[in-house]
Amino acid sequence: MKKFCITGGGTGGHLAIAKTIAKTTQDMNIETIFIGSESGQDRDYFQDSPLFKEKYFLKTSGVVNKKGIKKIFSLLNIFKAFLHVRKILKEQNIDLVFSVGGFSAAPASFAALSLGIPLIIHEQNAYTGTLNRILKKYATVFFSSYDKDSPIKDYPVDDIFFDMSRIRKTIKTVIFLGGSQGARYINELAIELAPLLQEKNIHIIHQTGKNEYNKIKTSYQKLGINAEVYGFTDKLPQLMHKADLAISRSGASTLWELTANALPALFIPYPYAANDHQYHNARFLEEKGVVWIQKQTQDPKNKLLEILDNNLEEKSKTLQSMLKKDGARKMIQYLQTKVLS
Repeated sequence: MKKFCITGGGTGGHLAIAKTIAKTTQDMNIETIFIGSESGQDRDYFQDSPLFKEKYFLKTSGVVNKKGIKKIFSLLNIFKAFLHVRKILKEQNIDLVFSVGGFSAAPASFAALSLGIPLIIHEQNAYTGTLNRILKKYATVFFSSYDKDSPIKDYPVDDIFFDMSRIRKTIKTVIFLGGSQGARYINELAIELAPLLQEKNIHIIHQTGKNEYNKIKTSYQKLGINAEVYGFTDKLPQLMHKADLAISRSGASTLWELTANALPALFIPYPYAANDHQYHNARFLEEKGVVWIQKQTQDPKNKLLEILDNNLEEKSKTLQSMLKKDGARKMIQYLQTKVLS
């Protein structure tokens, strides 16, 4: 039996991919371990997860945004983790390392290359991250939904987002997505736009993130608006199903989950994301005429008014046709036949 290692994480976007790939390897009876970091959200996602035979959370942190002595310490920690991971990969008899990116992927990715173990990279974003740019030419396979040379382009989205998809026409419900950690700008924007949406008899669903749930819930109550407000929920596919338009950041996993759900979106990219990758993600879909982009520095009210008058049927149908189900399974099957056979 072949054994896989999934590595990477730090943020929800990377970890969502790791989870989808791990669910697929479990369904296909492939024994899998996870190597991540003590930093970021890795432990929160997978500490008690039944998806992996073993889980390792190492003392690593990001390097890109650090300077001076902090950068040196981060690099030193990655090197120490690299030596540790080499032992793990050998002891576990790992046949393949699948990197979902993020700083916590570095030790296992370099360890795989040093041991001659095939390194597989999945790049979530339209703009390739620093680590993946370094490793791409050494990887056995490089998957990306934005790369014309990728052997599999279907983003590995959980099946439920496809199962809950539907074609939208008119806007009766808007969902604001603040993400698991919350996005203060999106949350404040929702409160600002809420009276306008109420005037038009449009229902509001709002995922605030855990930190601002009470504050935002109270704000809606003060406005006398009966919005559905959630801090963090595992019912996101069901909530998307109810909505006709999303107003959201454009992290890769959220972007492709909305695509799978055929839910048109007004994306407001996080302006401080590395290499402005959220803008590039949204731009990829905007160029196909299926979403809208608004920068934080622009007034969103006029844009929203323009969108509310649109018939969304054509955009929704195009979104539904852009992404096929079982992206993760196609990737694993490709690796089994092309890399491990």
